[in-house]
Amino acid sequence: MESLNVTKFQSMNLTKKGLLIACISIFFVSFAQYSSSYPTYETPTAEKVTLSAKEELDIAINQLASDPMVRNGQWGFVVYDPKSKQIISSYNEATPLVPASTTKLLTTDAAMNIMGSKFKYNTQLEYSGKISDNGVLEGNLYIIGSGDPTLGTGMAGSSSYGSIASDFISSIKSLGITKISGGIFIQTAVFKGNNDSLPANIVWLERENYYLPVGRTANIDPTKERKVIKRRFRDDEKRFFYVSPYTNQMAYTDSFEGNTVTGKIPSAPYSLANTLRASLLKSGVAVTGKVEGKTIDIEPENRTFITKYQSPSLDEIVYFVNQTSNNRFAEALLRSVGFYKNGDESLETGRQTIVEHLNANGYDFNGLNLMDGSGLSRSNLVTPISQVKFLAGLMKERYYKSYFDSLPIAGQTGTLKKMFLYNEGYGQIFAKTGTLRAVKCLAGYINTKSGRTLTFSLLINNYTGSVHQIKAKMEKLLEPALNL
Repeated sequence: MESLNVTKFQSMNLTKKGLLIACISIFFVSFAQYSSSYPTYETPTAEKVTLSAKEELDIAINQLASDPMVRNGQWGFVVYDPKSKQIISSYNEATPLVPASTTKLLTTDAAMNIMGSKFKYNTQLEYSGKISDNGVLEGNLYIIGSGDPTLGTGMAGSSSYGSIASDFISSIKSLGITKISGGIFIQTAVFKGNNDSLPANIVWLERENYYLPVGRTANIDPTKERKVIKRRFRDDEKRFFYVSPYTNQMAYTDSFEGNTVTGKIPSAPYSLANTLRASLLKSGVAVTGKVEGKTIDIEPENRTFITKYQSPSLDEIVYFVNQTSNNRFAEALLRSVGFYKNGDESLETGRQTIVEHLNANGYDFNGLNLMDGSGLSRSNLVTPISQVKFLAGLMKERYYKSYFDSLPIAGQTGTLKKMFLYNEGYGQIFAKTGTLRAVKCLAGYINTKSGRTLTFSLLINNYTGSVHQIKAKMEKLLEPALNL
């Protein structure tokens, strides 16, 4: 009887399970039928908004404007279309700002316009007196300079002092000269007795370089320029000194151990003359007199031309200046345009000559303050809008290709070689850089993906943070402009 009850109980459980399964099956079938009789709805999603390149650029401008690095500084930005002569996007475009080395855009343009892109500086070798039958020059040698900033530097494709002196000696010996009874005189039509001080407000400088006004307390002897000293400064202790051209004196005050301080004196004619004299002596040609300067030739001697050295062409010099941002060459170009246009080599005449050139070409002078040719002075001021219009105007000049080719290429050459490496601007931005303490600038041309050539100016003053950080933000700002 007991086993019968168990069997009955199990049978009842199986029946309940069967009913449960049947109910579940009926539910799913009914639900499926219910679902198939009504339409289904997808969850709504936000519609994707496509921004134009200009809108993306404007957003990038607003992002930089609110960035803590520039919030308390001053900056301006313009992207300009030279064809339509319209501003595409801008921020503080009419604000006068320190341009740093983008000032060189004005200097190098004026030089190419006034002097010609194929202009070359000449450094002539001449002699006075007569050559005797036994090979004695009864007179003097003259080195006639013309303000060549590259002379003897080996830069921009120029020759070294030694190479120039060697060529001069070959020409001297070809005349049968074995002895010079006089000396070697230096004369230049350009930097004559120049005692100009350097531009105002030069306060930098990178790598502990300082640009100093001319001093009158210590004589410089170029013949000792190769003297070996026991102790050399470490890289972080090195100081470099620059004085105005055609000056052989310098003053320096500082506390240091030892009794020797060396300086870098850009008096190229003196250095060439001393190299020439030393080389003549080594080659067996006696020189009785010394090297002397003749800034003013009251009673000029009759002279005979021997030979000349020519500098690289101006477009090669401009290429070097804009690629490397060489300050000394830029200042020399400013003085050169003053001399070749108005007959005076002074800093003020050079500045005035560039201003006259800009005025003749319709430059926007609002906010302009031009203090030098290199951009070292913090008193220099330009507006972003004036820069882009100036760059647009250059596109019509006969020397535009040479000028354009002189500009560093993003990620590839010059001072832009390490910028835009991982950015769409790589190889498509051609611009002059500018750097001072808390000043970072960029101005030039953009080749867009659509085939347009636009001009732009980005001048940032008094930013906080590192140079690396501000450069990254400049790259980010300019990237949308490639899509215009």
